[in-house]
Amino acid sequence: MAADRAEDGRESISGRLRALLPNLSATAQRIGQVILADPSAVVQLTVTDVAARSNTSVGSVVRFCQDDLELRGFQDLKLRLAADGPHTPATPIQDVTASDPPAAALAAVLNVSATALTEATRAVTPATFNRAVDAIGKATHLLLVGVGTSAPLAQDAAYRFRSVGIHAETTADTHMQHVMAQLAGADTVALAISHTGQTRETLTTMRAARTAGATCIAITSFARSPLTELCDLALIAGSAETHHQVEAMTSRLVHLAILDALRVSITLAQPERAERAQRLTADALIDHRI
Repeated sequence: MAADRAEDGRESISGRLRALLPNLSATAQRIGQVILADPSAVVQLTVTDVAARSNTSVGSVVRFCQDDLELRGFQDLKLRLAADGPHTPATPIQDVTASDPPAAALAAVLNVSATALTEATRAVTPATFNRAVDAIGKATHLLLVGVGTSAPLAQDAAYRFRSVGIHAETTADTHMQHVMAQLAGADTVALAISHTGQTRETLTTMRAARTAGATCIAITSFARSPLTELCDLALIAGSAETHHQVEAMTSRLVHLAILDALRVSITLAQPERAERAQRLTADALIDHRI
């Protein structure tokens, strides 16, 4: 089953474009880069202006809006960009040079991170998020899947979900993740965290979970990937960085925030279970404090 692509008026068109950009054609990427460079300015431009700035044609811009962004046309794009509100581009980290003081790097990193977190509030489709909360809340077993730089997020999330009464587990061993997914059932939710959605071990584990009958959910940065095609639900949000760096740190912050939002939502939905688990967790932690 392909990942859920439900539309919602609160969705940021800039966020959708950023998630799609790496998988678009070269022509579409040029158009997308012009739009993302200054979305507020594009609202004041004509379709001919955008074609000229992107070194493409009017027809290419219109097809980009209709086929890639699934909008009615260029005017619809302008309306959606205007609805997104004012956009202040973050200072690119790569613009900081060796001649700048260390504090400049600090400011750039914090600025980019803050922008990514703010944009995530509009990038994640509320209807999809609600379905993910419902699926995890009803599951008797939650398997967190993540390798490489996503592994620490999976381990942290497993601990935090357990602390509110969810039977959550993960392991850093990719072979064991595969085995755990193979042993899953219809009462299991397999939740994968992956920036690119292209990690071989993660895909192998999620295929096994899907075959076993588990509900598969992805938290990832890009809308079109092998992982989103595998999953029932995909929470798409990542950093403003569109290149698959090793690995975009801001995307990790966004994914961590989404995981925590899932935990908070489940806590609010099932307060008695969460309160009991939190009390037992606190009792256990007392023994480790001085």
